[in-house]
Amino acid sequence: MTLHTATLLSLVALTGAFHAPSTHHVIAPSFQYDKHDRISSTQLSMSTASEVEKLRAAAAKAREEYERLSKEMGKDVASSSASTAATVAAPEPKNLSVEEVRAISNNVDFASGDAASQIESLDSLVDSGDFTLWKSAVRRGPTTSSSSMSLLVPFPVTLQSLETRTDGKVTGPSLGVGGEGDVKFEDFQDLTVAVVLGSTALGILSLAVLPENVGATFTYLFALIPVGFIGIGSVSPGIIAGVITAARSESEDADVQRERICRHEAGHFLCGYMCGLPVKNYEISSDTGVACVEFHTNPSSGKELSEDAIAALSVVAMSGSVAEILGYGKATGGENDLLELQNCFRLSKEFIGAAKQQDLTRWGALTSYNLIKSNMSKYEGLVQAFKDKKSLAECVSIIEGTV
Repeated sequence: MTLHTATLLSLVALTGAFHAPSTHHVIAPSFQYDKHDRISSTQLSMSTASEVEKLRAAAAKAREEYERLSKEMGKDVASSSASTAATVAAPEPKNLSVEEVRAISNNVDFASGDAASQIESLDSLVDSGDFTLWKSAVRRGPTTSSSSMSLLVPFPVTLQSLETRTDGKVTGPSLGVGGEGDVKFEDFQDLTVAVVLGSTALGILSLAVLPENVGATFTYLFALIPVGFIGIGSVSPGIIAGVITAARSESEDADVQRERICRHEAGHFLCGYMCGLPVKNYEISSDTGVACVEFHTNPSSGKELSEDAIAALSVVAMSGSVAEILGYGKATGGENDLLELQNCFRLSKEFIGAAKQQDLTRWGALTSYNLIKSNMSKYEGLVQAFKDKKSLAECVSIIEGTV
């Protein structure tokens, strides 16, 4: 009400000071301010300042209420007073070369797999301006910034919106979650019929061709094949499903398979590094000859995972499959990642239902797609580093260094 009154008084004063032009002369209108104008302007300024103070007070009260409710729910939230005192200006990036970053990275203890040591070292390098991409997907400013809110804020993502926002590349079928490649009940039926008919034909053929006693023995053995097949299908249907899936899949050349694995692991490493996950293990696989990276799922104390940790792990888990899609149009090696993500969902502090799990999975795919696409040159450098079996320090130098 005060603001409206002050504005009205100002308009009245301005109207009274206006001199109408003569009908014979063209005279520019003039405005004259008196003490009433000055009073009106002062009242307007005081009213505006009062409104701002009210808004600030309301915001502070809302923040206090949020902190109180969060503490009651068991969430760790930095207090507003502590946050204000801890405000730190963002460091000036030094834009170091790949060689300079490699020399610095060699001093970071990656070999031991100690999460606390890695986080402390990499955080200090960010705060000094040497590194810029460590935790860049989650932090707002330097690691000592007053803001503890993560940049990774999950939101519901449908398969349709995922396809639209990734230019049609990341879809249900390309991720292997669309159901097109699933083994159906009809597949089991067809295979069972084929096994029974094949065993019957072999039994008859053995009686007709082999000597009498030998042929009878083989006939009994062939008769046991359908029985064993049905027994395995009843106890472990996954084994038969795996055989059906393997028979359907197209075999890849060894070099192509190795390239696919390199792209998969490079996607994991890039997104894991940008999400601030310390490395637990990094070694050359004896089966594939490609370096594989494993991250700490929960570097902090305790077994339960926070919302921020679940968000980061969702991105990292889906990054390997998304990286495959960007290279080959379809992912084939993401089954273990999805299983690991399911285990992480079970360790969440808050219950995550089936619908939210699907949203987090699709959101993780979308976010990892954006991270890789926005750092494509660094990602391709990592792919080559994984091919060449480079060390972790060298991989970090590719991410943080400037060419």
